[in-house]
Amino acid sequence: MTRPLTLVMASANVDKAAEIRQILSVVPDLDILPRPGDVPDVDETGDTLVANARLKARALCDATGQAAVADDTGLEVDALGGEPGVYSARYSGENATYQDNVNHLLAELERVGASGPEGRRARFRSVAFVAWPDGSELWVEGVVTGVITDRAMGDGGFGYDPVFAPDGLDGRTFAEMTDDEKHEISHRGRAFRALAERLRNRT
Repeated sequence: MTRPLTLVMASANVDKAAEIRQILSVVPDLDILPRPGDVPDVDETGDTLVANARLKARALCDATGQAAVADDTGLEVDALGGEPGVYSARYSGENATYQDNVNHLLAELERVGASGPEGRRARFRSVAFVAWPDGSELWVEGVVTGVITDRAMGDGGFGYDPVFAPDGLDGRTFAEMTDDEKHEISHRGRAFRALAERLRNRT
């Protein structure tokens, strides 16, 4: 990065914000400010991850007059036609808890008879997005493939982490990994490392 950069965090999800902050901590001369408490929630009305990430980043940028960073993440399950996708955070309702969504996902997979590793293929997709006050924008994507497990395993992470086992490892879910292990291979880790590289090279 050629000059110091300050970004306002757009995410209102404390777990996600902490994860983003940890991943971006490797970027020199980058200061991330917390989301101001007086900025109202942003309605995620977009039909793509990019659209929703842009809505959040642009709203915080407009509200604060500073560059803002946002992300949107979706879990796409093949047996469910790509659901829950952009509706991942509210898969079982607008005020759903993490456990509500996990339970609903497992019930849906049972309903359609999805079984075995090949029948439960899935991917996590994250879009990391920065909006600047001058109207310029930058976004990147990170993807990780894996399977949905038959039951929740592990106490770490958040969201669907207890039922997502990424490919190429030992069958552990994200919730069974340390933060560093997860960030190394996760969708969000990949997206924000790519973003960090783009920010380093921004002139």
